[in-house]
Amino acid sequence: MELNIEKLLDLSHTLAGDYLATFTYPWEALAGISDLILELGPRLNPEEYAEVTQNVWVHKSAQVFPSAYLGAPCIIGPETEVRHGAFVRGSALVGASCVVGNSVELKNVILFDGVQVPHYNYVGDSILGYKSHMGAGAITSNVKADKKPVVIKDGENLYETGRKKVGATLGDFADIGCNSVLNPGTVIGRRTSVYPLSSVRGAVPPDCIYKAAGSVAERQ
Repeated sequence: MELNIEKLLDLSHTLAGDYLATFTYPWEALAGISDLILELGPRLNPEEYAEVTQNVWVHKSAQVFPSAYLGAPCIIGPETEVRHGAFVRGSALVGASCVVGNSVELKNVILFDGVQVPHYNYVGDSILGYKSHMGAGAITSNVKADKKPVVIKDGENLYETGRKKVGATLGDFADIGCNSVLNPGTVIGRRTSVYPLSSVRGAVPPDCIYKAAGSVAERQ
């Protein structure tokens, strides 16, 4: 599987497109998400976006429920819903027409347009591609138990990230089943589906159905 950004993500569906295009692999972009938001925010059209608190920009067509928390810096895009009890810890760039649901926690993430994280999801140090979806209770685990830097495995290839915190990258249209765990450094290819209750490690090819470790079928 090719883990290059252009093989996983359509960069026309995020405000971070130009930024991501400067990297080869998605995890290389994680360190600069906060600075990116602080650069983009002041340049947003004030007729479309309101700075609701310092360094928190929300599109005027977005719906943020009263009990949701938006930590700085973050950007919430047009037609996006941030539902009751959502906890956006900061460094979150959320695109257009997204759903950030009840009891969802976001930290240091880029959510492309159309992403759905609707129920009880934790998404940290991750990039979720266009119209990707995480089922209820699915989470990204972003720290190894031994706290060592994350190494991403793709078959026989190993990619040293140099980071202790790396969550997941979901390619465009990826779909993660309920109560699944994406272990640190997981990369899911475009249009791939993961069965519920899965524990996923490493890279999963595009256009596949992940049933269990060692059981990955091509989508027909």
